[in-house]
Amino acid sequence: MSRFPLHTADRIRAAVDLADLVEPVAAALTAHSTTEGARAPVMVLPVADGGDSHVKAAHLPGGRHFLVKVANWFPGNRSRGLPEGGGFVALFDATTGAVTAVLEDEHHLSDLRTAAAGAVCARALARPDASRATVLGTGRQAGLQARALALVRPVGHLHVWGRDHRRATALADRLGRELPHVDVTAVTDPERAVRRSDVVVTATAGTTPVLRGAWLRPGQHVTAVGADDPVKRELDADCLRRATRLLVDSRELALRYGDVYAALSRGEVTEDRIDGEIGAVLAGRTEGRRTPEDITLAKLIGIGPQDLAAAETALALLEAGAVRPRGKGTEEGSDDRPAALRD
Repeated sequence: MSRFPLHTADRIRAAVDLADLVEPVAAALTAHSTTEGARAPVMVLPVADGGDSHVKAAHLPGGRHFLVKVANWFPGNRSRGLPEGGGFVALFDATTGAVTAVLEDEHHLSDLRTAAAGAVCARALARPDASRATVLGTGRQAGLQARALALVRPVGHLHVWGRDHRRATALADRLGRELPHVDVTAVTDPERAVRRSDVVVTATAGTTPVLRGAWLRPGQHVTAVGADDPVKRELDADCLRRATRLLVDSRELALRYGDVYAALSRGEVTEDRIDGEIGAVLAGRTEGRRTPEDITLAKLIGIGPQDLAAAETALALLEAGAVRPRGKGTEEGSDDRPAALRD
């Protein structure tokens, strides 16, 4: 018998929803950028057949806990009838080092905190009147990002695009049911959809860009969440160059992983292309959107303090006995497989 609570994925899904994490994630991003001595190391371990394991840790001085997270992503499991995402989160007492709790979340908290960060970025950077959006991607994170955006902006029209149009149609149908106030359409022409949108979200796991800077226009906001390792890429160099404000969740990680790293390694941009961290924008230390005509771009890798905030929030909800009815407030509804970034 373990001496600490072990919470399983089914209990975590029943207790924690996207809306629960928006404010904690906003606070975590702010703390990461403004707290002296904040620590958030990351290790990415590639595994055979396209699988990978992300190990993230976090500690904020003065906090009650520190965290270690293992998040696995094995796309080949789809053909095996197994969950693509897996892993666990361990919370430790920051004073004694004792294990406080283990949350075997099967990627659920990672998915929710990523979407919550998307909501935070859109709230901070997108124009207040943004009503038309495009999501590039068809997996679980793409759906969550659509829900997140609808929490913070008056979205009335949403386009969904993916390399597999059947999956795009399936996601659009599901989002149409979950967001009845939004007109959701699966599209085959991503350029046309992007040009007509106020907000664009990329949530794919490919290695070639799905969003071109030539498609962007003044006033737009882009949130890019899919490319989180040294190989993946969603944005071409023109996206980074055309953005009038480029904000990241972690400057250190953006220089090592994802779209900024890919452009840097090819000599397409320089390190000074990054204008600052999103947490510093939230704290009022760095400018975000300056004018209605700015093209703002938020590039997210995912940082440990977000996981720490998500885990502490989840633990509080679990200890309080929070349970949500199946299919209410959770976009997976009839499908409990924890798919993640995939298009």
